[in-house]
Amino acid sequence: MLQLQHISLTHFRNYVQQQFDFTKNIIGICGQNGVGKTNLLDAIYYLSFSKSYFNRSDGSNVHHQLQGFRIAGNYLLNDKSITITSIIRENNKKEFSFNNEEYKKLSEHIGKLPCVMIAPDDIELITGGSELRRKFIDVILSQINDTYLQHLIAYNNLLQQRNSLLKQYATTGSLDDVLFNIITEQLATQGNIIFSIRQSFFKSFLPSIITSYSAIANTHDELSCNYQSQLINQNFLQLLQQNLQADMALQRTNIGIHKDDIEILMGGNKFKTEASQGQRKSLLFAFKLSEWKAIQQHKGFPPILLLDDVFEKLDAARMHNLLHIVSAEEHAQIFITDTHQERLEKQLSAINKAFEIIII
Repeated sequence: MLQLQHISLTHFRNYVQQQFDFTKNIIGICGQNGVGKTNLLDAIYYLSFSKSYFNRSDGSNVHHQLQGFRIAGNYLLNDKSITITSIIRENNKKEFSFNNEEYKKLSEHIGKLPCVMIAPDDIELITGGSELRRKFIDVILSQINDTYLQHLIAYNNLLQQRNSLLKQYATTGSLDDVLFNIITEQLATQGNIIFSIRQSFFKSFLPSIITSYSAIANTHDELSCNYQSQLINQNFLQLLQQNLQADMALQRTNIGIHKDDIEILMGGNKFKTEASQGQRKSLLFAFKLSEWKAIQQHKGFPPILLLDDVFEKLDAARMHNLLHIVSAEEHAQIFITDTHQERLEKQLSAINKAFEIIII
């Protein structure tokens, strides 16, 4: 089991200095808008990923007119006590430690304390571009596959190098063929590994989305999800070689796993053009619930679930279905924010699990 028992915040966002203790697995966090509910969830997320969920720079997370910040959390993981500490110094140096041992590479921490967050703007995962869905999948796989993140980092570095050479060719008219071919071959190697991991993962993950959607929305809606990749039917290196002239003209690599996507259809038509607001919200929560389930299956324990202002996004019936599913797991820890204490207590009472309410 994974449980956050205590967190302390110093100079983080709107908190000058604050501590919170968590004694239950289900924690409701109440308060008016702007008091720091979302910031508390983001601090918990930060301790899992060494960065903000909202893509804020570390500097923007520092309390106004102060310097540096510190977040520390005490966890219980499979009966072992763990302390995670993140410090941003006044000179912007970042320190991130696990039981007082500082990481040399922050990527080494990803997946040790898995976490899933749902925030109001996440609907873009359904309605936005493919980059958001790739990032979503990368976050999951980075937590459950020990090597995936390293391959992804290597791929992105090689992609950047190849694109730089293509831009250099457009400017100078010359290209180091030997270096370019080496980078292209290495890019194909890393891309094939990532494609293979994604393809294997999607075999169980995409059906899980359909099942989760039906459980939350109480309907199927003829939903289908498919993995789209240029590598499905053709060798990656051959694709890169065939598209070289186009890449040179556009000064960037237009073929590869950085173009992958999840195709979502409803009744055979594109989901985001056919679906209602309620259907879009149900699918968003189905994506996140499937993420939560996938991590639980691979880790052997459920990740921490952070639900930010979800009552404004789902109706009471869908909200009850979601909470009932995740709270059915005995050791699942859930943090959920709301501006209305009475509404939150009513929803949490309905699932017949012990909970606590923290007022901010």
